Amino acid sequence: MIWGALVGGLLGTVLLTTILRAAGELRLTRMDLPFLLGTAVTPDRVRAKLIGYGLHFVAGLVFALGYWAVFAVTGRSGVILGALLGLVHALFAGTALVNIILPAVHPRMGTGFTAAGSSPLLEPPGFMLVNYGRETLVAMIVAHLIYGAVVGELSSLAT
Repeated sequence: MIWGALVGGLLGTVLLTTILRAAGELRLTRMDLPFLLGTAVTPDRVRAKLIGYGLHFVAGLVFALGYWAVFAVTGRSGVILGALLGLVHALFAGTALVNIILPAVHPRMGTGFTAAGSSPLLEPPGFMLVNYGRETLVAMIVAHLIYGAVVGELSSLAT
């Protein structure tokens, strides 16, 4: 089942990233997740995107291992349980991850406490990333539901 979760994590991350990129190109969101992640490592805007994509795919595999652990403990997997975990994943990512954890380690991200005279490279995402547009919330939840469903289904097929 672990290989199913990892393959599902890779495929799910491809789909999640594609959905969020498409939402950006369709002007439904201003969020650029690879840029957001990559600028934590480098101020170079071009390299930041490349590094960000790499970090996002690694995170997708790590989260897939977390899903696999839940599947192993519960003895169940599949589309529904995977999608439910995807919803939890989206809520975690949109609240604690981008509003508490990422700003604490990201040297170029503004926060709610950023002084008016400072000039961060990135504005703070806000609750459920709504500072990047209200539709960001919907795109992020849909993308994570699909990610979770893919990880859950491929995990169940690998048993």
